[in-house]
Amino acid sequence: MTLTQSRLMNKEEFRHALEQAIEGNAVAKAPFTTMWANGELKKEHFARWVEQHYAYVGPFAEYLAYIYANCPHEDARDFLLQNMWEEELGGDRHTDLLIRFGEACGTTRERVESMKDLLPETIGLQSWCYRMAFKENFLFATAALVVGLESQVPAIYRRQTPTLREKYGFTDEEVEFFDLHIVSDEIHGERGYQIVLEYARTPEDQQRCIQIVEEATKMRRMYLAGISREFLLEK
Repeated sequence: MTLTQSRLMNKEEFRHALEQAIEGNAVAKAPFTTMWANGELKKEHFARWVEQHYAYVGPFAEYLAYIYANCPHEDARDFLLQNMWEEELGGDRHTDLLIRFGEACGTTRERVESMKDLLPETIGLQSWCYRMAFKENFLFATAALVVGLESQVPAIYRRQTPTLREKYGFTDEEVEFFDLHIVSDEIHGERGYQIVLEYARTPEDQQRCIQIVEEATKMRRMYLAGISREFLLEK
């Protein structure tokens, strides 16, 4: 049994372990993200990405609602409720902003919302999110969805968004989805970290959180790898 498995880590050690669990498979370093940031993709690639991404992020408020229903702590419930409100009611719905970007890339709202052409990896990520939210203890679900997935978003979009303006000529309105999530998901991710640091109170809970965060990063990398395989590789 390792040291971290046999004793309770302090919050600094535990946070470092969570961050390291993300680092090995961070989506900000994925080939698809790098190609996007380097301006090596076409608008049609962005359109296909939107059609897949909608299936993952579209139900995000639903994932959070399941966690909320199973959460016994008022401070964590307040965060989850605020996060849901921002997704659905705080100004433009986040999914509408995503669709706006997709329309600027050549797809349509009907095609995006139909979710008829989802890749197996996209279905896998969506299903994994539902399973984490519905089946897991609120602590582990928060580690999965907020720390493992949502906290990565600012680093990803900070690489991608400047290129959308500078190379492809998208307007501020068309890339609002990305600008919004650079700010909001940095706040959400930090709050998620604080909840996990506070309520993982045994060595076993800490280890389970680390394991789930690592699993989350692998799921998102798998999802992006599926997009790369289907839409970027020569057929």
